Amino acid sequence: MSKVKVGAENGTAIEIYYEDHGQGQPVVLIHGYPLHGRSWERQHRELLDAGYRVIAYDRRGWGMSSRPTLGYDYDTFASDLNMLMEHLDLTDAVLVGFSMGTGEVIRYLGNFGSARVRKAALLGAIPPFLLKTGDNPEGVDQKVFDDIKSAVLADRYAYFKNFLDNFYNTDKLDPMRISPQAWQASFNVAADGSPYAAYACVDTWLTDFRADLPKIDVPVLVVHGTEDRILPYPNTAQRLPALLKDVRLVPIEGGPHNIAWTHPEEVNPALMGFLRE
Repeated sequence: MSKVKVGAENGTAIEIYYEDHGQGQPVVLIHGYPLHGRSWERQHRELLDAGYRVIAYDRRGWGMSSRPTLGYDYDTFASDLNMLMEHLDLTDAVLVGFSMGTGEVIRYLGNFGSARVRKAALLGAIPPFLLKTGDNPEGVDQKVFDDIKSAVLADRYAYFKNFLDNFYNTDKLDPMRISPQAWQASFNVAADGSPYAAYACVDTWLTDFRADLPKIDVPVLVVHGTEDRILPYPNTAQRLPALLKDVRLVPIEGGPHNIAWTHPEEVNPALMGFLRE
């Protein structure tokens, strides 16, 4: 297994697991909560077939990466990504984030710049700032996140059931888009993740990315489901064209949160066309 050390906790190495396949321009896939790097199945093969080098990794706390009880903030997540980029000496890379992974993309570019990056793509974006505050009335009430944390503490398995139903809009979408088996596979990944990470990441969702956005000097693609219940389109993606210098917004009509799985026939052409430009 390929891993890179990114830190330590009480003398034990914190390692990030990654997979690196193919040749060509590197595309780094950064997964969402509560999944892992293999969740890009419906993009991974197409990217390889198109001649790209595809790197997917597991965020700390998930998949086969280490499961520490520290570092669940976007500065640390971005540092983990930077160490992976340096370890592989990636240049001219495209960063592709989904959901929570879009935060890594934005904070990485804000903290480390674009010397190694050519473009960025955000699927189901969490920026610019999810929390409702006095200067961010478009955000979501704090009570929503307090209730999520209470639910995770009370019974994270029951919480993941409800979360994934809304992750895929299972009450609305045809089973051809999200089969019971695919839903179960996501549940299994979520349940296998670190209980500490499942809770700690909720506060991380409330990171304010507004200071990072003006620093971004690469083209950005934003693809987002208009019926996203996890990161609602009006609170997130719809706001980004006013905050980024070079951005293309592609709404997926009727799409839920995980459009990478449910709507690949729309997501993949948008992503591949962006990469080819």
